[in-house]
Order: sequence, then structure tokens, then C-alpha cells
Amino acid sequence: MFQIQLTNLQKFKLKAMGLVKLKDDRKRVGTISRQKQKFMHTARSKSFSCVAEAEELSSSQKDGRLLLFDIIHRKKDGSPITIEAAEIMEKLKDKKVEYEAITSSDSSVNLDDIDNQIIIEVLGPERYGRV
Repeated sequence: MFQIQLTNLQKFKLKAMGLVKLKDDRKRVGTISRQKQKFMHTARSKSFSCVAEAEELSSSQKDGRLLLFDIIHRKKDGSPITIEAAEIMEKLKDKKVEYEAITSSDSSVNLDDIDNQIIIEVLGPERYGRV
């Protein structure tokens, strides 16, 4: 494959014209987007679906997204991973109590829908890769 060797001045001119994106730019963008993330992958070596399946087998019932969030964002000793995670878990618990009080009279409401609504309210709109 034919590659062109460019001098630093040529790279600078091409970059200024917007014709070339340098590796440093991609690295900078990746670093910035990584810093914006609220949570890292917190399920250790397991995927989120494996954690959910293992919890379902151990408790013999399907767990909701709120419980899965709580399981994944805790250390092995039971403490939250970060202060932000602890604050979010508190908000999720408060919203769940609020929704349970509202829907206690209405039996037609699905609990999975309540969990989804609570997570959307606390964490924001749905994004790819969120548990």
C-alpha cells in the first residue's frame, strides 16, 4: 500500500484546512468522552447479562433493573463503588417508594415499567449500553 510521508508543516496545513484528522485528535476526543462517562464497567469480569442471569438463578425470580443496578454498583463488601453511585442509588430508592405509593391502588401497572420509568427519570434518557 502506498503511503505518503508528510512533514510536520504539511500535516499542520492539512489539519488547518480540515482535510486530515491526526491520531492525536482521535486520542484527545477519546480521552474527553471517557472522562464524561459517569460509570465504568463495574461488573468485574462478567457481563451485565451474566450477572443478571446468575442473580436470577440464585433468587429463582427475575430481578428488575433497579436491583441489577444496585448489585453491579456495589463492591464485594457491600459498599457503593463511588459517592456518585451512592447518591444515584438513594434517588432510585426514593423514586421507587414514591411510585409504589402512587401505584398501590392500581393493580394494572407492570413493575418492569415502573423500574424503567424510574431509571429514565434519575439517569436520563436511554442510551446504548446502559443496564
